[in-house]
Amino acid sequence: MTDLPVVIAGAGPTGLMCALALGRQGIPVIVLESEPALAHDLRAGTYHPPTLEMMAPYGITARMHEAGIKVRHWQIRDRAGELVAEFDLGRLADVTPYPYRLHLEQHRLTPIQLDILRRESSADIRFGCRLFGYTQRPDHVRIDAVAGDAKVAIAASWLIGADGGRSAVRKGMNVEFEGFTWPEQFLVASTSFDFATKGFAFNSYVSDPREWAAVFKMPHTGPPGIWRAVFPTDAALSEEQVLDTEAVEAALQRLMPRSERYAVRYKSVYRVHQRVAKTFRDNRVLLAGDAAHLNNPLGGFGLNSGIHDAINLADKLGRVLRREANEDALDLYVRQRRAAAVAQVQAMSIRNKRLLEERDPQVQREQLLNLIATAEDADKARTYLLESSMIAGLARANEVQ
Repeated sequence: MTDLPVVIAGAGPTGLMCALALGRQGIPVIVLESEPALAHDLRAGTYHPPTLEMMAPYGITARMHEAGIKVRHWQIRDRAGELVAEFDLGRLADVTPYPYRLHLEQHRLTPIQLDILRRESSADIRFGCRLFGYTQRPDHVRIDAVAGDAKVAIAASWLIGADGGRSAVRKGMNVEFEGFTWPEQFLVASTSFDFATKGFAFNSYVSDPREWAAVFKMPHTGPPGIWRAVFPTDAALSEEQVLDTEAVEAALQRLMPRSERYAVRYKSVYRVHQRVAKTFRDNRVLLAGDAAHLNNPLGGFGLNSGIHDAINLADKLGRVLRREANEDALDLYVRQRRAAAVAQVQAMSIRNKRLLEERDPQVQREQLLNLIATAEDADKARTYLLESSMIAGLARANEVQ
């Protein structure tokens, strides 16, 4: 095995999972994170069964359960609440030890990963160290970074770009980031109001031709937790207009009218992309997570697929470094994980968004009635749940050769 470390750009969930999985194999790792500390991301926070299974051997899943919320049931409903399709992940208890979604904010996952990484390995984690370029050589990658006022040069055996949607690593590869950006902005508002009192499951999607919504119960700082609602907003509005106190209040009142005002704890706005890099590899440089693919949040696939990338890549890269496999194994990583990104993550997240925003009331009603019938039929519900929980798609991707 080479003495040169694998360098990972990005200390988000994907980058830290890569570092953990490589460190567990005794592979030297350096993690470069441009921010001074772990990011406090308020968006992602839903974990599907196979993701929990992948993280369990590292001790991550058990620690996530100390604060996370188990969500066995989730819903698709119309705004009036008259049509509700409710799916029970308990139907999958025979195929996974985690027949539920687990809700835990992303910014509570990364400290767990980092703590285990520091305890278990000698990984070198450098915060405030930004990669700004690299040069590939026949047997290594020279990485140029800056830490404070100092420039740093690092020789790496391999470079993994897990540095997010604006990835400097991907830009250095000069690879096309294929896809599109949705025209609307997404508003996220967190409130202490308990939507469960109105019949909402802890994970609910509201179909509406004017303003769909996604509603989730998150643990926050502990019981009773907090509810997070996501809405589309007019692309012509400025960020200040979208986040205006009265505009946020109006969106919540349209979702669930009530005489009292909503207590809004957090609010943010962001744009959403559907993109996949044309390739995830350029010789000794590889991409994973948001650096490789981006999608809308409806279905909770983005963070999960990044963890799946990390586990797949670390396994194959470890075998290459130990000379148990040739470098073609890394091309197999690209084929498997790009297939998952295109055929599963992109397809399902786009389908989910279009279902929620269907403009024709009759079509919308028919779609919801079909979903209700699916949820009530044991065999159809099981098939639907295997897809929406990422179990079936992951199995198909892993069969790609």
